[in-house]
Amino acid sequence: MYPTRRGLLLIGANVPAALAMGILWPSAWPLSLALLAASLLAVGIDALWALRPTDVGINVICPPVIYVGRPETAQITVTVPAGTPRVAAELLVDVGRLLAPPTAVRLMLIADAPNDIGVALAPLRRGMAEILCVWLRWAGPWGLTYRQRMQPVAAQMPVLPDIRSVRDAALRFAAREGMPGARPDSGSGEGSSFHALRDYVLGRDPRAIDWKHSARHRSLLVKEFQAERDHQIVLAFDTGHLMSEPLDGMARLDRAVNAGLLLAYMSLRGGDRVGLFGFDSQVRTTLEPVTGTAAFGRLQRAAATLEYGTEETNFTLGLTSLTARLNRRSLIVVVTEFVDTVTAEMMIDNLGRAARRHLVLFVTLRDSDVETLAEAEPRSAEDVARATIAHDFLRDRQVVFERLRRLGVLCLEAPGQLIGPELLNRYLDIKRRELI
Repeated sequence: MYPTRRGLLLIGANVPAALAMGILWPSAWPLSLALLAASLLAVGIDALWALRPTDVGINVICPPVIYVGRPETAQITVTVPAGTPRVAAELLVDVGRLLAPPTAVRLMLIADAPNDIGVALAPLRRGMAEILCVWLRWAGPWGLTYRQRMQPVAAQMPVLPDIRSVRDAALRFAAREGMPGARPDSGSGEGSSFHALRDYVLGRDPRAIDWKHSARHRSLLVKEFQAERDHQIVLAFDTGHLMSEPLDGMARLDRAVNAGLLLAYMSLRGGDRVGLFGFDSQVRTTLEPVTGTAAFGRLQRAAATLEYGTEETNFTLGLTSLTARLNRRSLIVVVTEFVDTVTAEMMIDNLGRAARRHLVLFVTLRDSDVETLAEAEPRSAEDVARATIAHDFLRDRQVVFERLRRLGVLCLEAPGQLIGPELLNRYLDIKRRELI
């Protein structure tokens, strides 16, 4: 039992009143004590009539899995004995460090109705999230005291890459309805691999007419080609400390993993082979290229093991180890981050060396906050300094991109929310142009 603000004000107001009465009317000091005793008695009665913590039941149903970037709901049911009058209460869920602290929920406890509350669980990073306990607090009938109950939960839920959004986007893409920012493509009509013979219709390229088969069938037929299949693609994720930094409320590594899995799913559907590689100061995760959509689960599990690193990335060790494992020309998608031209020297050298044998796609996430600082109207000397630093940062990034392009490395920089569709579009463009 704890006094509420109302109860403290009641007791606090009676103390000076009792003192003043005792000073001004000494003979009435028993009455002053009676006023103070009455306020204490009211607080005691309110506590006595309040709902007891042992009469309150709390049941928590946690989601089995949580995906990064998609809040899930924990269902909490509070039960009170029959005949209990309506009680206003406040519920708070105590969670581990991988979940954003939920806000307190106000509810009305009713004896003859289900008291179900949904609490949103917003994951911050991948790992094993925890719900530690549930706190429930309610006031007495007069609002002079409150009681509370703490229900231990100690429930754990794995936080995985956002596979559901990957599959939803892939299904929309496959249905040719398109997803925001992505250009649907069937893979046919271009390329060098023969696909089928089609009837010639106005608008088709006359150079594609197959005169031999047209003469045999006495009808104009054209050859239809499709992009080559069975390419080898490797998703190389930098797990160093720069990729662990948040971007728009989500770690850069998690945004990169979601985009990479979307590309992997569509590549597997298209007949290509996809592998995964994670590195920072040393090689952390390796998955040999797999084929077929049935193998997507292996990629998912391998991506879930990518940890948030705290060390500097060793591009020499990482990229050298990766290229040594590849026995054929591959598309290497390197998702990483850098600060300036000085720290990017080793990265540029090793990416250029890998591009001599393989097709390398260099992918980074664009930070809109830096662009906002660079373009904001300065109003003070500090604003000028921030804009100058942001401008130099953006200029250094363009210098790095230009140097990489000269070495034959393809570059892609996109906002965190659009990195998935932009990466998929670039992959489709590479397939059309048969660069692999």
